[in-house]
Amino acid sequence: MTTATMRLGAFFYATGHHVAGWRHPSSEADGGINLERYVGWAKRAEAAKFDLIFLEDGTGIRDADLRSSERTARSTHFEPVTLLSALAAVTSRIGLVATTSTSFNEPYNVARRFASLDHLSGGRAGWNLVTSATDLEAANFGNDTIARHADRYERAEEFVDVVLGLWNTWDDDAVVIDKASGQFSKPDGFRPLDHKGKHFEVRGPLNLSRTPQGQPVLVQAGSSGPGKDLAARTAEIVFTANQTLEEAVDFARDLKGRMARFGRQPDDLKVMPGLFPVVGRTESEAREKFEELQALIDPVVGLALLSRMVGHDLSGHDPDGPVPELPESEGLKSRQQLMLDLARREGLSLRRLYLRIAGARGHSQIVGTPAQIVDEMEARFRAGGADGFNIMPPTLPGGLDDFIELVLPELRRRGLFRTEYEGTTLRSHLGSRPPGGHGPGR
Repeated sequence: MTTATMRLGAFFYATGHHVAGWRHPSSEADGGINLERYVGWAKRAEAAKFDLIFLEDGTGIRDADLRSSERTARSTHFEPVTLLSALAAVTSRIGLVATTSTSFNEPYNVARRFASLDHLSGGRAGWNLVTSATDLEAANFGNDTIARHADRYERAEEFVDVVLGLWNTWDDDAVVIDKASGQFSKPDGFRPLDHKGKHFEVRGPLNLSRTPQGQPVLVQAGSSGPGKDLAARTAEIVFTANQTLEEAVDFARDLKGRMARFGRQPDDLKVMPGLFPVVGRTESEAREKFEELQALIDPVVGLALLSRMVGHDLSGHDPDGPVPELPESEGLKSRQQLMLDLARREGLSLRRLYLRIAGARGHSQIVGTPAQIVDEMEARFRAGGADGFNIMPPTLPGGLDDFIELVLPELRRRGLFRTEYEGTTLRSHLGSRPPGGHGPGR
């Protein structure tokens, strides 16, 4: 059963989500490496009462083809936790979610990093847990290829257990700071973790006390079988991509149906699919905006984007030919399947497929008026296919401003989104409880 109102994330992706967005007049093209740009976007999103800011990340450039990388603004951007630490100082209520991979990090560092962000922000931190998916990332850490999908998720399962364990090595009331007695923390208020597993040995405790939220919010982006199991056990938000209403409802039902095995309630996990909106005051205005962006796509960049999504180099194929039969990827498994299903369902060539995904990358894409966009959002929300959406502006700040100015009033008119924050932490915005019941809940 869905909650009364939607949750909304503002997904900041360098200069906007459209692959050619940096070239558009409504984009601040240096945004990926300019703190003041991010400060402006964050303040806009907080004034609009978004639940959270969401930042993706990877540990390498996105394309092996440097011809593609040199023609996109996405080849350079800040490390997200560092960036959110800066944004924590200029915001006060909006949640701050950063992506960090379990593949090329260590649990202790990740636990400390996000606990620090939660303290710095007064309880607004969230960790988007992913497994790295490209050989380009592996090559930056002494490996020729990425680990097998199953092995990556096995490591991720143990990784998150260690992080959760470290966050819980401190009691809620461990810090007393009694100058008169000389007691800074309670006796036995914190303790070692002493984890010994297949992938990690971590003594602990964490050298940072219990955070304002009890523990940062866990976000998960995988949609494969192992990803769903991990999310059902640990996540409070799932970021996913579904093309149709039926697919969205089936995904949410499957995911939330797994939670009872882990002693969790369905409402403690919010499904927030990505949504790429191109909004105009009229439908023709929206279509014109979208076509302006599409006309800016460099074919080299478009084909490289599609290659990344399907996990195979497509540069040797005729772009006007059909999408070839491809072996299963060890990278983005669920996204590869989504791409192939889309191409077959709509009879798309490689060129038409990369044009189709150049903005949303497989997420839901709506081009239309505020009412048309809200109609589709409401239909998915009412049917149980989404608890909210991670909004993916085509350009920044232009696309974000359009959504705030045109779409949010329609959502509020229908009673689907808040007018004011009711709490001060990310978890209070979500109305969820941390897995295992550790720390403050709702």
